[in-house]
Amino acid sequence: MSVLLLRLAGPLQSWGSAARFTRRTTENAPTKSGVIGLLAAAQGRRRDADLADLAALEFGVRIDQPGTRLRDFQTAHHGDTDKAMPLSERFYLADAVFVAGVSGEAALVQRLYEALLEPVFLPYLGRRSCPPSQPIAIGEPFASDLEQALREAEWEASDWYKDRLAATSRPSEEELGLLMDCPPGREPDITLRDLPLSFDPRHRRYGPRGVRSRSVPRPAAPPRHEPTAPLAPLAPVAPPAAPPGTATPPATPPATPPVTLPVTPPVTPRTD
Repeated sequence: MSVLLLRLAGPLQSWGSAARFTRRTTENAPTKSGVIGLLAAAQGRRRDADLADLAALEFGVRIDQPGTRLRDFQTAHHGDTDKAMPLSERFYLADAVFVAGVSGEAALVQRLYEALLEPVFLPYLGRRSCPPSQPIAIGEPFASDLEQALREAEWEASDWYKDRLAATSRPSEEELGLLMDCPPGREPDITLRDLPLSFDPRHRRYGPRGVRSRSVPRPAAPPRHEPTAPLAPLAPVAPPAAPPGTATPPATPPATPPVTLPVTPPVTPRTD
């Protein structure tokens, strides 16, 4: 099977699986429906298009940087009547980074990769107000087991987050959370209703999906980008040699004698 790894990083993300009415929550990691929707948008599929081939892809996600949960209040007005809509409560993940992956038939995965390079509709991280801050495709698809690929992928956390972990060095943070599709016939650890069946706005439909949850050792981080690393250091330049018969100037110029200024007596103000 062919594997495509995705980098999901941005100032804000929101991945709802049970968000309804005026309370729009988010899961702690990207949902399968959110990532499938991102890939379908990159391909230019309409909301009423068939999603069976994308929903059949194996899905997994690794939590490289969990982020911070953030709550926001929003108001809106009806587009036709201008009537005020109810106040809504929306939740986001701030400064989170995930490595997600899909696995399936090689030709389909290759088309998804090419669509991410030139997307028809701009991708976003769960909601339209959450654009990605880095390229989504980590690299070209490759043949591998999805879980093994997620275990071995480079750690994509931000530099400031890595520095903070290095300063605290808590053993509990030496591992990363990994969420994988549960194979048929296995008992899932959790169940989410995020298997996309239709994105048609007239009747959105989602099915249940079993998820296996585990912790994996934190992989090595890629080397930090140093823009001056390829540059060779400059060799010291020797001063030009003096022509024959020319007196060599002294290495140290003679000291200039200090200038003594005349002392001006103070002026006494008149008192008459």
